[in-house]
Amino acid sequence: MVRLAVNGPKASVVALAGVTLPFILGFVVSFYLFSFEILPSLFIASTFTATSIGISLRVLRDLKQQNQKAAEIIIGAAVLDDIFGIIMLATLYEFSMRNTPNLFSGLKILAFICIFFLLSPLATKVVSFLVRKWGEKKHIPGLLPTTLVSLILIFAWIAQTIGASKLLGGFAAGLAMSRHFFFPFAAFLNEAPEFSQKIEEQINPIVHLFAPIFFVSIGLSLNLKPIAWNSPLIWSLTLSLLFVAIAGKLFSGFFLFKESMENKWIIGTAMIPRGEVGLIFANIALMTNILTNDIYAAIIVVIALTTVLSPIALNIVLKWKEKHNPS
Repeated sequence: MVRLAVNGPKASVVALAGVTLPFILGFVVSFYLFSFEILPSLFIASTFTATSIGISLRVLRDLKQQNQKAAEIIIGAAVLDDIFGIIMLATLYEFSMRNTPNLFSGLKILAFICIFFLLSPLATKVVSFLVRKWGEKKHIPGLLPTTLVSLILIFAWIAQTIGASKLLGGFAAGLAMSRHFFFPFAAFLNEAPEFSQKIEEQINPIVHLFAPIFFVSIGLSLNLKPIAWNSPLIWSLTLSLLFVAIAGKLFSGFFLFKESMENKWIIGTAMIPRGEVGLIFANIALMTNILTNDIYAAIIVVIALTTVLSPIALNIVLKWKEKHNPS
């Protein structure tokens, strides 16, 4: 935890670069190169801001690199990326309901999000603290997972009530329950490491149940029949967005000017995979008719390619570093 705190500024730099670069590149490609309207361009650009870190972490664990400095920066940056991505999603969700960007509604939803992110972690910490104390006395089977799922659903409902995406509430609750999350004004509520480990162990079966359902639902929403795969537009858009997705994250590691070149490549490569947050962005835009089937298909292909290719590239970079710099 101390080393994570030490690398916090570096993670912030990587996160800011990893959000800003793909967003700017994605918007320029969508709005100026392909002449899409502003709202679809914003959705496309935002889709590639978040990082799916699970696959990269698995590669790091397999090569026993998960406790290295680069891995700690990657974890912190990925969490911040997701926070920025969720904020963008909530704002764009508000725009999609009005079918046009609006400065006043954007500022309003941003204010709600800030208040929500300030209060929800404290509320989550209080509830989890009470559950831990009650569980120590009452040993009720299923108390912990039932309470956690209920808490996530309640926070999702609150987020939707204030006009944001339901995802915002679930994400805030999950973030606050993470053992890596620290709430500075409620240090006395920080759970014991054993309790945090218990949360992860008991929530894993629920994750394994719902994760496949989520990906199946994303797949079912994609209609491939009307897509003109022989159209140059589809492939030029896909290749352009693939460049945005890779370059935008890869060069985020190079903003750490004092880091070694090996660590810059490792951090940048590990940040490339996209996953659930990007899929949710694209799916919301498709359901609200912001994106056409063709654009949605191109985004799905890019997300799939980054998810498949980046672990291979990360494995190569890590082995190269181990060979040339074993220390």
